[in-house]
Parts: sequence; structure tokens; C-alpha cells
Amino acid sequence: MARKIQIQKDTSTEEKIKEAARKVFMQKGFAATRTRDIAEESGINLALLNYYFRSKEKLFHQVMSEKIQQFFGVLFPIINDSSTRLETKIDLIVSNYIDMLTENPDLPLFVLSEMKDQPGQINKTLPIEKITKNVSLVQQLQERRPDISPVHFLMNILGMTVFPFIARPAFGVIGILNKDDFETIIEERRRLIPLWIRAALKAK
Repeated sequence: MARKIQIQKDTSTEEKIKEAARKVFMQKGFAATRTRDIAEESGINLALLNYYFRSKEKLFHQVMSEKIQQFFGVLFPIINDSSTRLETKIDLIVSNYIDMLTENPDLPLFVLSEMKDQPGQINKTLPIEKITKNVSLVQQLQERRPDISPVHFLMNILGMTVFPFIARPAFGVIGILNKDDFETIIEERRRLIPLWIRAALKAK
């Protein structure tokens, strides 16, 4: 019984460290974060943190892997589903991303910033080329508009959905949108973005 309790305690401590690391890395980024910052946030001493995670790099890679999977994981199940119509896929991508980003508004800026600084990390976490090669969504876009690269449509869908969350701090600083206005705009975009993409698919 004592052994079981000790294992549970260790797991709890490890998760406490990871939760603190998620918070500090999201606030400061990898370069500006010190191991001591994470120890202080988690309420444990530095020696104990080093016992669980030998380096800041190891801890960051775990956190970054989680965040990359969270950011891109919304996309892959939808684009690979051959049984779903193109228009429905567009609706689902936009709606699911808006739901996820509303709950995690700082996620896209963190992921994109750290991917820029450590471009190899995403390939270690997700085999992007393998996942996206010949996926159903790309094939459907090619069939619908063989004259236009599917990349344009993917960029437009993700750009129109994700960019407002990246630019949200700037909107607040210059006084364009307060919190309530932003939430209203985002809900409007949930309906409008699929309409704009469908219009682009039809445009000549």
C-alpha cells in the first residue's frame, strides 16, 4: 500500500511541474524562461525539479509537443475523413478552431513563435508531410478547383480563423475591440468564414 501511495505522490508532483512549465513557457517563451521560474511557479525547490526533469530543454519539449498536437490536432481528423463533404469539412475546421482558440487564446502565438525559433520541433512531434500528403481535403479542393493550388484555400481558412486571436492584443491596445466586441466578432466569423471560402471556390 505504501508503495502505491508513493507512486501517486510522484505522479502528482510531476504533473504540478508540467502545469507550472506550461504557464511560464506560455507567458515568457523558451528563451526567457529560467528553470528557477518554473520551480517557483510550481512551489517546489529547484533540486526536486531537476530530479524530475534534467533540463529546461527536456521539459520544454514535452510542453511544446502537447501544444503542437493541441494546435494542429483539431485539423487532421477532419481533413483526413473521406466520408465528409468539402463544405462540411470547412464548417468543422472553422468551428472547431474557434472553439479551441476561444479556450486557449494564447496558443497560436506561442506555437508559431516557438516553431519559428525551433523549426525542427514540429517534425519531431507530428509527421506533417506524411499526414497531409494526399489527404481527402486536398483531393476535394483539387477536384473542385483544379486551376488553383489547394494551399491557397488552406491558408485562407486558417488565416481567417487563427489570425484574429494572434492580433487580439493589438486590437485592444488601439481600441478597436473590447472583450465583448471581440467575442461577438468571432461568433460572426464562425458563420462568415465558411461563406467566404465557398465564394472563393466558385469565383472565376
